[in-house]
Amino acid sequence: AGKVEAKQKDPSGLTAEQKAAAAEKRAKKKAEKPAKAGKKTNTPAAVFDITALDIRVGKILKAWHHESAEKLFCEEIDLGEEKPRQIASGLRPFYKTEDLVNRYVLVLCNLKSRNLVGFPSHGMVLCASNSDHTKVEFVVPPSDVPLGERVAFGDLQGDPEPDNKIAKKKILEKLLPDLKTTTDGTVTWKDHIAQTSNGAVKAINGMANASVG
Repeated sequence: AGKVEAKQKDPSGLTAEQKAAAAEKRAKKKAEKPAKAGKKTNTPAAVFDITALDIRVGKILKAWHHESAEKLFCEEIDLGEEKPRQIASGLRPFYKTEDLVNRYVLVLCNLKSRNLVGFPSHGMVLCASNSDHTKVEFVVPPSDVPLGERVAFGDLQGDPEPDNKIAKKKILEKLLPDLKTTTDGTVTWKDHIAQTSNGAVKAINGMANASVG
């Protein structure tokens, strides 16, 4: 008697048609993968305005000459915080010590602390200056503005960015070129007037068309 050959069973249990369809699906998926991988979504770079900076009203309580940097004043400034901030400013070529003490100023607060010739500085006092930096003067709030009040700019609204982001994203370098005074010394950023609860911020002697920083 002749031997009957046993049919080998397909372990998958699929018919030839089903297997062909599955293979086609796999090939299609494989072809789609590189296309998906190459398709990157371009996230637009964040655009910052002046509200990224935390500019507040402060009062200089003490000022003294830096012991080893001839252009620097060391200052203690009351910003309505738990204790005064220590800040160094390169203002000795333009002011005497007595010009600083009890002076109301504007302070840029959300900067990373820096050692300025060994003196830890926690912010920056804002001033107006001419193009060749031979004339410099304070920008000041009107009288009777509470210490620590944040300066607003027109109708712009937003929370200040953290100090590490200010440095990492070079936000200061992007925003300061547009911080200027007008013809009457009023401080503006792209035509948005710097204002407090008691009026606009101005260069103390009305320096016109000056850079502020």
